[in-house]
Amino acid sequence: MSAQEGSRPGLGGVKRVFDSHCHIIDPRFPLIENNGYLPPDFTVTDYRQRTAALGITGGAVVSGSFQGFDQEYLIDALRQLGPGFVGVTQLPASVTEEEVARLDAHGVRAVRFNVRRGGSETLSHLDTLARRVHEVAGWHTELYIDARDLPVLLPTLRSLPALSVDHLGLSDEGLTSLLHLVENGTKVKATGFGRVDLDVDESVRAVVKANPQALMFGTDLPSTRARRPFDDGDLHRLADLVGGENVQAVLWDNAAAHYRTG
Repeated sequence: MSAQEGSRPGLGGVKRVFDSHCHIIDPRFPLIENNGYLPPDFTVTDYRQRTAALGITGGAVVSGSFQGFDQEYLIDALRQLGPGFVGVTQLPASVTEEEVARLDAHGVRAVRFNVRRGGSETLSHLDTLARRVHEVAGWHTELYIDARDLPVLLPTLRSLPALSVDHLGLSDEGLTSLLHLVENGTKVKATGFGRVDLDVDESVRAVVKANPQALMFGTDLPSTRARRPFDDGDLHRLADLVGGENVQAVLWDNAAAHYRTG
C-alpha cells in the first residue's frame, strides 16, 4: 500500500479525504470585483501543493462571488484536477437545459446561491432553479447563508430535493433552524472555522447527533476574506470532534455520496 493510500495519522484510520469546499482562482480567467475585493491567485498547482500532506483524493471546486457565472475557469480546473473532483457553479435563472447537461458532462454537480456575498442568482429563483437542475442532471443546491436568515426560508428549503449549507451556517443564532434542516436530510459543510461566528465544537457535535450522514469536511482554501485561513489542524480537530465511529463518514463517505463521485 502506498503512502497516499495508507491511513492518515491521527485521522482514525481514514485512507482518503474528500474536500467538499475549495476555490480555484486562476488569473487566466475573468474575475469580478466584489464589494471592492479581488482575491489573490490560487491555481490548481497552488491547491495541490497546499494540500499535499492531507490525503485529499477528491473534492468540490466551488464558484465564488468574484467568478459570477463564468464556467470556463471551472471546467478547466476540473480537467486539471482529474477524476474525483466535481464542480459547484453559479447559474442565472435563464440557463438552458442544454447548458446544465454540458456542465454536468464536465463534472459539475451542484448550483450555488451565494446569499452572503452575492454574485449568484437571487433567492427569488431558488425554488424553481433548484428543482430544474435536479430534474435535468440530479444536481443538489448549495447555500452560502447566515443561518439566522434560515427561518423565513424553511418552508421552501424543506421541500427542495437536495440541499447543503456552507460553513456550519456561520452563526450560533441560526443553529436550531439549521438542525431542523439536517433532520430533514440537508448536508452541512464543516468548513471555514476561521470565518464563523459560532462555537465550532458545539455545532459539529450537534449536526452529527442530528444526522451522522449530514456533515462533510472541506478546507475552504484559500479561505478568501476569512479572519483566519484553513489550518491543517482544523482537519485533525474535526476528526477528534466527530469520534472514530463517524470520522470515515465525515471525511469521505458523506460528501462522496452527496456529490455522486463513488
